[in-house]
Amino acid sequence: MKIKTRLTLWFTSITALILVLFAVSVLYSSAKIREREFFNYLTTEAITRCNLIFSAGLDPEVLQQIYKGSRKNLTEPEIAIYDLNHKLHYHDAPDIDVVKEDSLMLGEIQQKGYLRFYQGRWQVIGYLHRIENQEYLITAAAYDSYGHSTLNTLWKSMLLISVPSLILIFVSGIFLSRKALDPIREITDKAQKITATNLDLRLPQTNNRDELSSLIKTFNRMLQRLEDSFEAQKSFVYHLAHEIRTPLSAIIAEAEYLITKDRTSDAYKTGSQAILKDALTISKITSGLLDLARASYHVSQIQFKEVRVDEILLDAGQQVMDSNKCFRVEISYEVPSEHDGEQPLTISANEYLLRTAFSNLMDNACKFSSDNTCKVTISMIEDVIDQQPKIKITFADQGPGISPDDQEKLFQPFFRGKNKDLADGIGIGLSLTRRIIELHRAQLTLHSDPNGTVVHVVFSSQR
Repeated sequence: MKIKTRLTLWFTSITALILVLFAVSVLYSSAKIREREFFNYLTTEAITRCNLIFSAGLDPEVLQQIYKGSRKNLTEPEIAIYDLNHKLHYHDAPDIDVVKEDSLMLGEIQQKGYLRFYQGRWQVIGYLHRIENQEYLITAAAYDSYGHSTLNTLWKSMLLISVPSLILIFVSGIFLSRKALDPIREITDKAQKITATNLDLRLPQTNNRDELSSLIKTFNRMLQRLEDSFEAQKSFVYHLAHEIRTPLSAIIAEAEYLITKDRTSDAYKTGSQAILKDALTISKITSGLLDLARASYHVSQIQFKEVRVDEILLDAGQQVMDSNKCFRVEISYEVPSEHDGEQPLTISANEYLLRTAFSNLMDNACKFSSDNTCKVTISMIEDVIDQQPKIKITFADQGPGISPDDQEKLFQPFFRGKNKDLADGIGIGLSLTRRIIELHRAQLTLHSDPNGTVVHVVFSSQR
């Protein structure tokens, strides 16, 4: 069922329910008002009849004749008057006697002073009335034909009005739901024109501060993220193909050179070493891409456990020095005595990924440092906001520094700055490192000048 149809049905149903409740409340209140007013009418007529007999001295037979003459009008009350001894003094029509007054009824009137009830369709009142220092018990009964007729007319009128009203409400619901959903239909039509080939298109925004305007802004932000992702993916594939094509072309060229004709053993050895070097480059690229893919998982898909950050640093430093005998990693501690022990240097981390990030930072520092040395410092700092201790790790080199323009793009995959000729690399390490640090909810900052580059990584300590 379409939203337009659902809105129309909901609107019609709710309005119909409101109309029914309104009609019921009107009919109920009208019935109560009619009942109360007719009881008051009976009381007034009973008192008047009593005054005519006992105060004005009107002949009771005249009153009886008047009653019999007007009895066709059912609203004319039948009145009976008794004294406190339950002796009948007057009755409009004793031969008819709609209300059968007995001692129990008269006693209840005498006790309560006023009584009202229904006898069949007739309304009946009983009233204790004092006149000329004498008390009398009066009963009056009649059927309110006019009042009931008016109520029936009101009920029929409401029923006749309700049917066309519901039809009008249904049509109005269709119109209102269509007007309300027209902007959504326009958004849908325009969104269908946006494909992978034209992600630069955006939905037109309005100046209205309503839910649809917020939806359009959210949708446009999503399109911007998709466009950025597509551009990053295209750039990634382009750089990947470029980085692999260079060593692969070199391998093919070396292999073709070796098989075109017989070579000396030294030539075969030199060619094999070149092929091995390029193959290792491709292997390094694929390993970096696998690590980058692993670091791109959602944090819920990566296993974390409590580890000692200094032990991971030692393992990463040894790994860097084993991979290149010229590199040196120097690790120093600046942990105050009050933070001695295992707990302050323990964090929740993925050991493999964190070791990879540290190795990349150490390897970069060694490659670009004039003495091929990376100086690592572990210290404890206190957060100025939550007053909690944090672990700060500093990676410093003595290289030529990084230009401000390169610093803005340094963490993009496959980007290599102006210093790329000083050392080999594929441009994945730093982008991978930042992603790993973000997964561990740590902070990474970089400061560089002509005297060297310093990278700070700050972790929250386990308490």
